[in-house]
Amino acid sequence: MILAQQGFNLFYQFWIHTEVVRRMPPWFEYLFNTPSHHRVHHASNPGYLDRNYAGVLMVWDRLFGTFVRERDEEPAQYGIVKNIDTFNPLRIAFHEWVAMLRDLWSARSWREALGVLFGAPGWRPGGGGPTSKNIRSEWNARRLAG
Repeated sequence: MILAQQGFNLFYQFWIHTEVVRRMPPWFEYLFNTPSHHRVHHASNPGYLDRNYAGVLMVWDRLFGTFVRERDEEPAQYGIVKNIDTFNPLRIAFHEWVAMLRDLWSARSWREALGVLFGAPGWRPGGGGPTSKNIRSEWNARRLAG
């Protein structure tokens, strides 16, 4: 049963990684993860950051407030928040681990070390780091001002 479930999940993850399917019927999009929802998950747009974690069922994102619908006027831009400007596969694979170790090494207390390890990506002491919440707040402020 576990192998059958793993096979189903692998197949499901395969089909949601497509650009060919724009939208599914509304009832299906309400219940299940779709290519549209998954594009949001992979997007680096500020409004889409840290959203749509679901593997199969969207109920979890809806319950925990992480669901965002893809908007036609804002296509998903794939990538990471800060590009690393290299094609070196080792650097690509390990750059974030190196950055975390650097932040951990510079932590001034156990509390800061725990924040680096268990806080949101981009967490900094004092709350001013480039977390998705801060990036989204700055983006919203610029949008409303302009």
